[in-house]
Amino acid sequence: MSRSGQRRRLPRIGSIALMVLLLAVGGATWSLGWVDHWRGHDRVAATPAPQPLSVDPPSVDPASPVAEPASGTLAPGKVRRVLRHGLTDALGNHVLAAVANTSGAAVATEGAGVAVPASTNKLLTAATVLALDGPEKRFATQVVSGGGRRVVLVGGGDPLLAAKPDSGYPRGADLTTLAQQTATALKQRGTHRVRVQYDAGLFTGPAVNPSWPKSYITEGVVSPITALWADEGRTDGGNGRVADPAADAAETFAHALAAAGITVIGSPAAAPAPGGATALAQVQSPPLREIVDHVLETSDNEGAEVLAHQAGIAAGTGGSFAGGVQAVETTLAKLGVSTTGLVLHDGSGLSRDDRLSATTLIQVLQKATSETSLAPIVSALPVAAFSGSLLERYDDHADAGRGVVRAKTGTLTGVDALAGYTQDAEGSPVVFVVLADDVDIPDTIKARDALDALASALTTCRCG
Repeated sequence: MSRSGQRRRLPRIGSIALMVLLLAVGGATWSLGWVDHWRGHDRVAATPAPQPLSVDPPSVDPASPVAEPASGTLAPGKVRRVLRHGLTDALGNHVLAAVANTSGAAVATEGAGVAVPASTNKLLTAATVLALDGPEKRFATQVVSGGGRRVVLVGGGDPLLAAKPDSGYPRGADLTTLAQQTATALKQRGTHRVRVQYDAGLFTGPAVNPSWPKSYITEGVVSPITALWADEGRTDGGNGRVADPAADAAETFAHALAAAGITVIGSPAAAPAPGGATALAQVQSPPLREIVDHVLETSDNEGAEVLAHQAGIAAGTGGSFAGGVQAVETTLAKLGVSTTGLVLHDGSGLSRDDRLSATTLIQVLQKATSETSLAPIVSALPVAAFSGSLLERYDDHADAGRGVVRAKTGTLTGVDALAGYTQDAEGSPVVFVVLADDVDIPDTIKARDALDALASALTTCRCG
Protein backbone atom coordinates (compact mmCIF):
# COMPACT_ATOMS: atom_id res chain seq x y z
CA MET A 1 0.00 0.00 0.00
CA SER A 2 1.12 3.52 -0.64
CA ARG A 3 0.65 5.02 2.79
CA SER A 4 -0.91 8.40 3.37
CA GLY A 5 2.26 9.35 5.23
CA GLN A 6 4.07 10.21 2.00
CA ARG A 7 7.15 12.39 1.89
CA ARG A 8 6.08 15.79 3.04
CA ARG A 9 6.31 19.01 1.08
CA LEU A 10 8.87 21.23 2.76
CA PRO A 11 7.55 24.47 4.23
CA ARG A 12 8.97 27.69 3.00
CA ILE A 13 11.69 29.24 5.11
CA GLY A 14 10.42 32.62 6.27
CA SER A 15 11.57 34.89 9.01
CA ILE A 16 11.33 32.06 11.48
CA ALA A 17 12.07 28.35 11.32
CA LEU A 18 8.98 27.10 13.15
CA MET A 19 9.32 28.02 16.77
CA VAL A 20 8.78 24.49 17.83
CA LEU A 21 11.99 23.44 16.30
CA LEU A 22 13.83 26.03 18.33
CA LEU A 23 12.47 25.43 21.81
CA ALA A 24 14.58 24.86 24.92
CA VAL A 25 15.43 21.27 25.87
CA GLY A 26 16.60 20.62 29.40
CA GLY A 27 17.71 24.20 29.94
CA ALA A 28 19.44 24.42 26.56
CA THR A 29 17.92 25.85 23.42
CA TRP A 30 16.67 23.93 20.41
CA SER A 31 17.76 24.49 16.88
CA LEU A 32 16.20 23.30 13.67
CA GLY A 33 19.13 20.96 13.22
CA TRP A 34 18.53 19.43 16.67
CA VAL A 35 14.97 18.49 15.83
CA ASP A 36 16.00 17.18 12.43
CA HIS A 37 18.27 14.82 14.35
CA TRP A 38 15.15 13.05 15.59
CA ARG A 39 13.93 12.64 12.03
CA GLY A 40 17.23 11.17 11.00
CA HIS A 41 18.09 13.91 8.49
CA ASP A 42 21.37 15.00 10.12
CA ARG A 43 22.75 11.61 10.97
CA VAL A 44 26.14 11.25 9.30
CA ALA A 45 27.53 7.73 9.08
CA ALA A 46 31.16 7.52 10.20
CA THR A 47 33.59 6.60 7.45
CA PRO A 48 34.88 3.05 8.06
CA ALA A 49 38.39 3.03 9.46
CA PRO A 50 40.95 2.16 6.75
CA GLN A 51 43.59 -0.49 7.25
CA PRO A 52 45.69 -0.64 9.35
CA LEU A 53 43.34 -0.46 12.32
CA SER A 54 45.57 2.06 14.06
CA VAL A 55 44.27 4.77 11.69
CA ASP A 56 41.26 6.58 13.16
CA PRO A 57 38.29 7.66 11.00
CA PRO A 58 37.99 11.42 10.40
CA SER A 59 35.96 13.40 12.90
CA VAL A 60 32.74 15.11 11.88
CA ASP A 61 32.11 18.67 12.98
CA PRO A 62 28.71 19.23 14.62
CA ALA A 63 26.15 21.08 12.50
CA SER A 64 25.56 24.74 13.24
CA PRO A 65 22.07 26.09 14.00
CA VAL A 66 20.30 27.58 10.98
CA ALA A 67 18.26 30.05 13.03
CA GLU A 68 18.40 31.84 16.33
CA PRO A 69 16.53 30.15 19.20
CA ALA A 70 13.03 31.46 19.80
CA SER A 71 12.74 33.30 23.08
CA GLY A 72 10.47 35.61 25.02
CA THR A 73 7.42 35.30 27.24
CA LEU A 74 3.79 36.12 26.54
CA ALA A 75 1.83 38.99 28.08
CA PRO A 76 -1.47 37.60 29.44
CA GLY A 77 -3.56 40.66 28.58
CA LYS A 78 -2.49 40.68 24.94
CA VAL A 79 -3.09 36.97 24.51
CA ARG A 80 -6.51 37.26 26.17
CA ARG A 81 -7.57 39.86 23.61
CA VAL A 82 -6.53 37.59 20.74
CA LEU A 83 -8.53 34.71 22.20
CA ARG A 84 -11.68 36.71 22.78
CA HIS A 85 -11.60 38.10 19.27
CA GLY A 86 -10.81 34.75 17.66
CA LEU A 87 -13.33 32.52 19.46
CA THR A 88 -16.22 33.23 17.12
CA ASP A 89 -19.81 31.98 17.23
CA ALA A 90 -18.98 29.43 14.54
CA LEU A 91 -17.20 27.38 17.22
CA GLY A 92 -20.46 26.77 19.05
CA ASN A 93 -21.49 27.03 22.67
CA HIS A 94 -18.80 24.91 24.33
CA VAL A 95 -15.22 25.95 23.68
CA LEU A 96 -12.09 25.43 25.72
CA ALA A 97 -8.97 27.38 24.85
CA ALA A 98 -5.57 27.89 26.45
CA VAL A 99 -2.36 29.64 25.42
CA ALA A 100 0.95 29.19 27.23
CA ASN A 101 4.68 29.63 27.07
CA THR A 102 6.79 26.50 26.67
CA SER A 103 6.63 25.98 30.43
CA GLY A 104 4.45 27.09 33.30
CA ALA A 105 0.73 27.68 33.63
CA ALA A 106 -1.36 28.96 30.74
CA VAL A 107 -1.15 32.75 30.41
CA ALA A 108 -4.72 32.96 29.11
CA THR A 109 -7.68 30.59 29.02
CA GLU A 110 -11.30 30.54 27.93
CA GLY A 111 -13.85 28.03 29.17
CA ALA A 112 -13.40 25.42 31.87
CA GLY A 113 -13.76 21.71 32.44
CA VAL A 114 -13.30 19.05 29.77
CA ALA A 115 -14.29 18.50 26.15
CA VAL A 116 -14.26 15.82 23.46
CA PRO A 117 -10.68 15.82 22.12
CA ALA A 118 -11.19 13.96 18.82
CA SER A 119 -7.78 13.28 17.24
CA THR A 120 -5.86 15.60 19.56
CA ASN A 121 -6.05 12.56 21.85
CA LYS A 122 -3.29 11.09 19.65
CA LEU A 123 -0.87 13.52 21.31
CA LEU A 124 -1.42 11.74 24.63
CA THR A 125 -0.92 8.34 23.01
CA ALA A 126 2.29 9.44 21.30
CA ALA A 127 3.72 10.96 24.49
CA THR A 128 2.95 7.80 26.44
CA VAL A 129 4.45 5.25 24.05
CA LEU A 130 7.53 7.41 23.46
CA ALA A 131 8.08 7.79 27.20
CA LEU A 132 7.69 4.05 27.79
CA ASP A 133 9.44 2.52 24.76
CA GLY A 134 11.80 5.28 23.65
CA PRO A 135 12.11 6.82 20.16
CA GLU A 136 14.32 4.05 18.74
CA LYS A 137 12.04 1.12 19.60
CA ARG A 138 11.21 -1.21 16.69
CA PHE A 139 8.49 -3.87 16.49
CA ALA A 140 9.37 -7.25 14.95
CA THR A 141 7.19 -9.59 12.90
CA GLN A 142 8.58 -13.12 12.97
CA VAL A 143 8.17 -16.50 11.39
CA VAL A 144 8.99 -19.39 13.70
CA SER A 145 9.12 -23.14 13.31
CA GLY A 146 5.93 -24.72 14.54
CA GLY A 147 7.29 -28.26 14.53
CA GLY A 148 7.11 -30.74 11.67
CA ARG A 149 6.12 -28.99 8.47
CA ARG A 150 4.50 -26.04 10.24
CA VAL A 151 5.61 -22.43 10.27
CA VAL A 152 3.90 -19.75 12.37
CA LEU A 153 3.65 -16.09 11.39
CA VAL A 154 3.83 -14.15 14.67
CA GLY A 155 2.46 -10.60 14.82
CA GLY A 156 4.57 -8.15 16.80
CA GLY A 157 2.19 -5.21 16.69
CA ASP A 158 3.90 -3.36 13.84
CA PRO A 159 1.33 -0.70 12.87
CA LEU A 160 2.90 -0.06 9.45
CA LEU A 161 3.50 -3.66 8.34
CA ALA A 162 2.73 -3.76 4.60
CA ALA A 163 1.94 -6.50 2.12
CA LYS A 164 4.69 -5.45 -0.30
CA PRO A 165 7.81 -3.30 -0.17
CA ASP A 166 7.05 0.42 -0.24
CA SER A 167 9.59 3.16 -0.87
CA GLY A 168 7.46 5.80 0.87
CA TYR A 169 8.15 7.40 4.24
CA PRO A 170 8.46 5.82 6.71
CA ARG A 171 9.91 2.85 4.87
CA GLY A 172 8.53 -0.08 6.82
CA ALA A 173 8.62 -3.85 6.95
CA ASP A 174 6.57 -6.02 4.60
CA LEU A 175 5.24 -9.56 4.36
CA THR A 176 6.69 -10.20 0.89
CA THR A 177 10.24 -9.66 2.14
CA LEU A 178 9.50 -11.77 5.22
CA ALA A 179 8.20 -14.59 3.01
CA GLN A 180 11.32 -14.48 0.83
CA GLN A 181 13.57 -14.66 3.89
CA THR A 182 11.49 -17.54 5.26
CA ALA A 183 11.70 -19.41 1.96
CA THR A 184 15.48 -19.08 1.96
CA ALA A 185 15.72 -20.43 5.52
CA LEU A 186 13.40 -23.35 4.73
CA LYS A 187 15.30 -24.33 1.59
CA GLN A 188 18.56 -24.31 3.54
CA ARG A 189 16.95 -26.88 5.83
CA GLY A 190 15.76 -28.95 2.88
CA THR A 191 12.10 -28.08 3.52
CA HIS A 192 9.94 -27.27 0.50
CA ARG A 193 6.39 -27.95 1.79
CA VAL A 194 4.81 -26.33 4.86
CA ARG A 195 1.55 -25.46 6.53
CA VAL A 196 1.19 -21.82 7.54
CA GLN A 197 -0.30 -20.81 10.86
CA TYR A 198 -0.52 -17.37 12.43
CA ASP A 199 -0.41 -15.96 15.95
CA ALA A 200 -1.88 -12.53 16.73
CA GLY A 201 -2.05 -13.15 20.47
CA LEU A 202 0.20 -10.26 21.47
CA PHE A 203 -2.90 -8.08 21.78
CA THR A 204 -5.80 -9.10 23.98
CA GLY A 205 -9.39 -8.03 24.54
CA PRO A 206 -11.84 -6.95 21.84
CA ALA A 207 -10.57 -5.97 18.41
CA VAL A 208 -13.24 -3.28 18.13
CA ASN A 209 -13.57 -0.65 20.84
CA PRO A 210 -16.92 -0.97 22.68
CA SER A 211 -17.28 2.82 22.77
CA TRP A 212 -17.15 3.16 18.97
CA PRO A 213 -20.33 3.18 16.88
CA LYS A 214 -20.71 -0.08 14.97
CA SER A 215 -20.76 1.94 11.75
CA TYR A 216 -17.05 2.71 12.18
CA ILE A 217 -16.18 -0.79 10.97
CA THR A 218 -18.91 -1.23 8.35
CA GLU A 219 -18.25 2.20 6.85
CA GLY A 220 -14.48 1.75 6.79
CA VAL A 221 -13.64 4.42 9.37
CA VAL A 222 -11.24 2.11 11.21
CA SER A 223 -10.04 -1.50 11.06
CA PRO A 224 -10.34 -4.07 13.85
CA ILE A 225 -7.17 -3.62 15.94
CA THR A 226 -4.82 -6.59 15.94
CA ALA A 227 -1.13 -7.35 16.43
CA LEU A 228 -0.91 -8.76 12.90
CA TRP A 229 -2.13 -7.16 9.71
CA ALA A 230 -1.02 -5.90 6.32
CA ASP A 231 -1.60 -2.31 5.22
CA GLU A 232 -3.63 -1.70 8.40
CA GLY A 233 -6.33 -4.07 7.16
CA ARG A 234 -7.26 -1.69 4.34
CA THR A 235 -8.65 -2.63 0.94
CA ASP A 236 -9.67 -0.77 -2.21
CA GLY A 237 -6.88 1.74 -1.96
CA GLY A 238 -7.64 2.39 1.70
CA ASN A 239 -11.38 3.02 1.46
CA GLY A 240 -12.48 -0.40 2.75
CA ARG A 241 -11.49 -2.67 5.63
CA VAL A 242 -11.13 -6.44 5.82
CA ALA A 243 -13.17 -8.24 8.45
CA ASP A 244 -10.23 -10.19 9.91
CA PRO A 245 -6.92 -8.38 9.33
CA ALA A 246 -4.79 -11.12 10.93
CA ALA A 247 -6.23 -13.89 8.75
CA ASP A 248 -5.90 -11.66 5.69
CA ALA A 249 -2.24 -10.97 6.52
CA ALA A 250 -1.58 -14.70 6.88
CA GLU A 251 -3.13 -15.34 3.46
CA THR A 252 -0.95 -12.60 1.98
CA PHE A 253 2.13 -14.17 3.58
CA ALA A 254 1.20 -17.66 2.35
CA HIS A 255 0.81 -16.45 -1.24
CA ALA A 256 4.17 -14.65 -1.05
CA LEU A 257 5.79 -17.80 0.39
CA ALA A 258 4.41 -19.86 -2.49
CA ALA A 259 5.71 -17.29 -4.97
CA ALA A 260 9.14 -17.70 -3.33
CA GLY A 261 9.18 -21.41 -4.18
CA ILE A 262 7.65 -23.07 -1.09
CA THR A 263 4.57 -25.26 -1.47
CA VAL A 264 1.92 -24.17 1.04
CA ILE A 265 -0.39 -26.93 2.22
CA GLY A 266 -4.00 -25.83 2.81
CA SER A 267 -5.10 -22.44 4.12
CA PRO A 268 -3.52 -20.56 7.04
CA ALA A 269 -5.04 -21.25 10.45
CA ALA A 270 -4.80 -19.40 13.75
CA ALA A 271 -2.56 -21.12 16.31
CA PRO A 272 -0.26 -19.93 19.11
CA ALA A 273 3.45 -20.11 18.42
CA PRO A 274 5.15 -22.85 20.45
CA GLY A 275 7.16 -21.63 23.40
CA GLY A 276 10.86 -21.37 22.62
CA ALA A 277 10.26 -21.93 18.91
CA THR A 278 13.18 -21.33 16.55
CA ALA A 279 12.93 -18.11 14.55
CA LEU A 280 13.30 -18.63 10.81
CA ALA A 281 13.06 -15.00 9.72
CA GLN A 282 11.94 -11.60 10.93
CA VAL A 283 11.38 -8.05 9.69
CA GLN A 284 11.36 -4.93 11.83
CA SER A 285 9.31 -1.76 11.80
CA PRO A 286 10.80 1.70 11.38
CA PRO A 287 11.90 3.27 14.69
CA LEU A 288 9.06 4.50 16.88
CA ARG A 289 9.92 8.15 16.22
CA GLU A 290 9.15 7.63 12.52
CA ILE A 291 5.91 5.79 13.29
CA VAL A 292 4.84 8.65 15.58
CA ASP A 293 5.75 11.07 12.79
CA HIS A 294 3.40 9.23 10.43
CA VAL A 295 0.57 8.79 12.95
CA LEU A 296 0.46 12.44 14.04
CA GLU A 297 1.04 13.98 10.64
CA THR A 298 -1.64 11.94 8.86
CA SER A 299 -3.90 11.43 11.92
CA ASP A 300 -3.75 7.65 11.44
CA ASN A 301 -6.45 6.11 13.64
CA GLU A 302 -5.31 2.50 13.25
CA GLY A 303 -1.70 3.40 13.90
CA ALA A 304 -2.64 5.33 17.04
CA GLU A 305 -4.62 2.40 18.42
CA VAL A 306 -1.75 -0.03 17.87
CA LEU A 307 0.62 2.38 19.62
CA ALA A 308 -1.78 2.61 22.56
CA HIS A 309 -1.81 -1.20 22.76
CA GLN A 310 1.99 -1.20 22.65
CA ALA A 311 2.01 1.35 25.48
CA GLY A 312 -0.13 -1.02 27.53
CA ILE A 313 2.35 -3.84 26.94
CA ALA A 314 5.30 -1.63 27.90
CA ALA A 315 3.51 -0.43 31.04
CA GLY A 316 2.52 -3.96 32.06
CA THR A 317 -1.19 -3.14 31.84
CA GLY A 318 -1.83 -5.31 28.77
CA GLY A 319 -2.00 -4.91 25.02
CA SER A 320 -5.65 -3.92 24.86
CA PHE A 321 -7.84 -0.84 24.69
CA ALA A 322 -8.19 -0.86 28.48
CA GLY A 323 -4.49 -1.52 28.99
CA GLY A 324 -3.56 1.32 26.68
CA VAL A 325 -5.84 3.77 28.46
CA GLN A 326 -4.42 2.80 31.84
CA ALA A 327 -0.88 3.23 30.50
CA VAL A 328 -1.70 6.74 29.25
CA GLU A 329 -3.22 7.80 32.56
CA THR A 330 -0.37 6.52 34.72
CA THR A 331 2.43 7.64 32.41
CA LEU A 332 1.11 11.17 32.00
CA ALA A 333 0.84 11.48 35.77
CA LYS A 334 4.47 10.35 36.13
CA LEU A 335 5.48 12.98 33.58
CA GLY A 336 3.80 15.64 35.70
CA VAL A 337 0.91 16.21 33.28
CA SER A 338 -2.46 17.01 34.85
CA THR A 339 -5.02 14.24 34.39
CA THR A 340 -7.85 16.06 36.15
CA GLY A 341 -11.11 15.22 34.39
CA LEU A 342 -9.36 12.84 31.97
CA VAL A 343 -11.64 10.08 30.66
CA LEU A 344 -10.33 7.95 27.81
CA HIS A 345 -11.63 4.90 25.97
CA ASP A 346 -9.14 4.65 23.11
CA GLY A 347 -5.86 5.96 21.76
CA SER A 348 -7.07 7.63 18.57
CA GLY A 349 -9.82 9.95 19.78
CA LEU A 350 -12.50 8.20 17.73
CA SER A 351 -14.62 7.68 20.83
CA ARG A 352 -17.11 10.45 21.48
CA ASP A 353 -16.94 9.48 25.15
CA ASP A 354 -13.34 10.65 25.52
CA ARG A 355 -12.87 13.77 27.64
CA LEU A 356 -9.85 15.88 28.52
CA SER A 357 -8.98 19.40 29.57
CA ALA A 358 -7.10 22.05 27.65
CA THR A 359 -4.56 21.99 30.48
CA THR A 360 -3.74 18.33 29.82
CA LEU A 361 -3.02 19.02 26.15
CA ILE A 362 -1.02 22.18 26.91
CA GLN A 363 1.19 20.29 29.34
CA VAL A 364 1.78 17.40 26.93
CA LEU A 365 2.87 19.88 24.26
CA GLN A 366 5.11 21.65 26.78
CA LYS A 367 6.69 18.36 27.88
CA ALA A 368 7.52 17.59 24.25
CA THR A 369 9.73 20.70 24.20
CA SER A 370 11.70 19.69 27.28
CA GLU A 371 11.71 15.88 27.48
CA THR A 372 14.19 14.35 25.03
CA SER A 373 12.19 11.16 24.59
CA LEU A 374 9.10 13.14 23.56
CA ALA A 375 10.91 15.35 21.03
CA PRO A 376 9.55 13.45 17.98
CA ILE A 377 6.11 14.89 18.75
CA VAL A 378 7.31 18.39 17.93
CA SER A 379 8.62 17.60 14.47
CA ALA A 380 5.73 15.23 13.70
CA LEU A 381 2.98 17.83 13.82
CA PRO A 382 1.54 18.95 10.47
CA VAL A 383 2.77 22.28 9.12
CA ALA A 384 0.08 24.75 8.07
CA ALA A 385 -0.55 24.55 4.29
CA PHE A 386 2.35 22.15 3.74
CA SER A 387 1.85 18.70 5.27
CA GLY A 388 -0.48 16.10 6.69
CA SER A 389 -3.91 17.08 7.95
CA LEU A 390 -3.05 20.78 7.48
CA LEU A 391 -2.01 20.39 3.84
CA GLU A 392 -5.31 21.66 2.43
CA ARG A 393 -5.77 24.40 5.02
CA TYR A 394 -4.40 27.94 5.30
CA ASP A 395 -4.93 28.29 1.53
CA ASP A 396 -4.66 32.08 1.52
CA HIS A 397 -1.07 32.71 0.43
CA ALA A 398 -1.01 35.89 2.51
CA ASP A 399 -1.94 33.99 5.69
CA ALA A 400 0.73 34.52 8.34
CA GLY A 401 0.18 31.02 9.70
CA ARG A 402 1.38 29.29 6.52
CA GLY A 403 4.60 27.42 7.19
CA VAL A 404 4.68 28.68 10.78
CA VAL A 405 1.81 27.06 12.66
CA ARG A 406 2.50 23.41 13.49
CA ALA A 407 -0.48 21.67 15.05
CA LYS A 408 -2.53 18.50 15.52
CA THR A 409 -6.05 18.63 14.20
CA GLY A 410 -9.10 16.99 15.77
CA THR A 411 -12.31 16.34 13.84
CA LEU A 412 -15.51 14.44 14.57
CA THR A 413 -19.04 15.40 13.63
CA GLY A 414 -19.71 18.49 15.75
CA VAL A 415 -16.14 18.54 17.09
CA ASP A 416 -13.25 20.66 15.83
CA ALA A 417 -9.93 21.09 17.61
CA LEU A 418 -6.42 22.40 17.01
CA ALA A 419 -3.45 22.02 19.36
CA GLY A 420 0.16 22.89 18.71
CA TYR A 421 2.79 25.57 18.38
CA THR A 422 3.58 28.85 16.70
CA GLN A 423 5.53 31.97 17.62
CA ASP A 424 4.32 35.54 17.75
CA ALA A 425 5.55 38.45 15.67
CA GLU A 426 8.29 39.19 18.19
CA GLY A 427 9.62 35.64 18.29
CA SER A 428 7.98 34.52 21.53
CA PRO A 429 7.16 30.77 21.48
CA VAL A 430 3.44 30.02 21.72
CA VAL A 431 1.76 26.78 22.81
CA PHE A 432 -1.99 26.76 22.12
CA VAL A 433 -5.04 24.52 22.39
CA VAL A 434 -8.62 25.09 21.21
CA LEU A 435 -11.33 22.44 21.66
CA ALA A 436 -14.87 23.02 20.35
CA ASP A 437 -17.25 20.09 20.80
CA ASP A 438 -20.66 21.68 20.18
CA VAL A 439 -20.25 22.90 16.61
CA ASP A 440 -23.40 23.05 14.48
CA ILE A 441 -22.91 20.76 11.51
CA PRO A 442 -23.64 23.53 8.94
CA ASP A 443 -20.86 25.57 10.62
CA THR A 444 -18.20 22.86 10.33
CA ILE A 445 -16.11 24.64 7.67
CA LYS A 446 -16.52 27.99 9.40
CA ALA A 447 -15.36 26.45 12.68
CA ARG A 448 -12.29 24.98 11.04
CA ASP A 449 -11.49 28.33 9.45
CA ALA A 450 -11.95 30.06 12.82
CA LEU A 451 -9.39 27.74 14.42
CA ASP A 452 -6.90 28.45 11.64
CA ALA A 453 -7.52 32.19 11.87
CA LEU A 454 -6.96 32.14 15.63
CA ALA A 455 -3.62 30.36 15.26
CA SER A 456 -2.62 32.91 12.61
CA ALA A 457 -3.69 35.76 14.88
CA LEU A 458 -1.36 34.42 17.57
CA THR A 459 1.38 34.37 14.94
CA THR A 460 0.93 38.05 14.03
CA CYS A 461 0.30 39.21 17.59
CA ARG A 462 3.00 41.21 19.36
CA CYS A 463 2.15 39.33 22.53
CA GLY A 464 5.59 39.21 24.14
